Amino acid sequence: MSKSDSRNFTNFVEEKIIPVAAKLGANRGLVAIRDGITLAMPLIIVGSVFLIISSFPITAWTNWLTKTGLTTLLSHGSNLSFGIMGLIAVYGIAHSFAQSYGVEGKGAGVVALSSFLIATPTITTGGKNILTGIDLQYMGSKGLFVAIVLGLTSAWVYQWFVNHHITIKLPDTVPPAVGDSFVALIPGAVILAFWLIIFGVLSHFNLNIHDILLDVLSKPLGLLGDTLGGTLIAILLNSAFWFVGIHGGNVVNTILSPIWLMNTDANRLAFQAGKTLPNIITQPFIDNFVYMGGSGATIGLVIVIMLLSFKKNTSTMTKTMAPITFVPGLFNINEPTMFGLPVVLNISLIVPFILAPMCNAIITYTGMSLGIVHNTIGITIPWTMPPLISGFLATGGHISGSIVQLICILVDCILYYPFYKIVEKENKDGIESI
Repeated sequence: MSKSDSRNFTNFVEEKIIPVAAKLGANRGLVAIRDGITLAMPLIIVGSVFLIISSFPITAWTNWLTKTGLTTLLSHGSNLSFGIMGLIAVYGIAHSFAQSYGVEGKGAGVVALSSFLIATPTITTGGKNILTGIDLQYMGSKGLFVAIVLGLTSAWVYQWFVNHHITIKLPDTVPPAVGDSFVALIPGAVILAFWLIIFGVLSHFNLNIHDILLDVLSKPLGLLGDTLGGTLIAILLNSAFWFVGIHGGNVVNTILSPIWLMNTDANRLAFQAGKTLPNIITQPFIDNFVYMGGSGATIGLVIVIMLLSFKKNTSTMTKTMAPITFVPGLFNINEPTMFGLPVVLNISLIVPFILAPMCNAIITYTGMSLGIVHNTIGITIPWTMPPLISGFLATGGHISGSIVQLICILVDCILYYPFYKIVEKENKDGIESI
């Protein structure tokens, strides 16, 4: 591509694509969904730690845990941490969405949390002592769609009442905490009554909002989030947004995270029950196998930069960027690479930036579908966990997880090498022309 063509393309991106991408990235609904799911991530990770401990691949260890009853205890901890992500997410989504309208978010979050519980079907046991409880499956990943829809709608209605001053206003002498609770009374009553009516109508027909939304939303989103072809499209969109400087994960991954988390939780439950793992594409599949090094699978790029930095005739930029990008890249932090090198709006690197994560997805998916690589077992590994270690843990202690990561990293390096050589040549030519 000539310099004039590159300049024309850059101008087109800046004038046509970036404004659209920026609006999507700043969409208050997507931001609220991201914030809500992020609020649940500590519990998801802690629950995964319990699962790692209970399933560490040493027979003597797992036998001892079973014999002492600790396996059951650890499973209980996982179910009531990892397994309540939907309950936490609905509060976080409503809190963030209400705040985006300038309304204090805690009241909206509490109302949405209660609405979530009201809309959820209960289980009643017979006998002398009748007991009523909530089905735990709806508190976790299976309740994420309801958490999103209910959290956004409840928060919107809540802020509408508050911003139109349809609330109970107490004197300024009343403590703020008490005053805020009374602000929530009128909108809270309307919202809770609405969801109670919805629950009553659906219950009359033996239906519930969880199963309805799961059927309606999971099928179209599943085409993107639950298939290899859809995953490749999501990767393409993620890389395209990042290329123009928009955080692709905040746009694309936010939409698909519910599907990936549902698949992750389904694998967790199947693993705990000793059943076949049903899903290949999960949140750990995306985080730990596709995006090694960060978006664009830039771990291949930072390794190439580091290796070239040892050559005597390497440009000053490469020698400078090598230590700055390599260490963060090993922990999947690639902002120094994205904006320091940069990768953003760098035409010379767009091809491997798109192809590398796609190749990772194809290689890993193929290995798992053929049974060569073990599926992820439902453990959510912190995204900063270095490759090879993360692959081993995500697959439940199977070395095949580390091996496929190593293969993907080598492929990423091969993809990035010739294109970074172009960047290197451009840097040298630029210095000579000064």
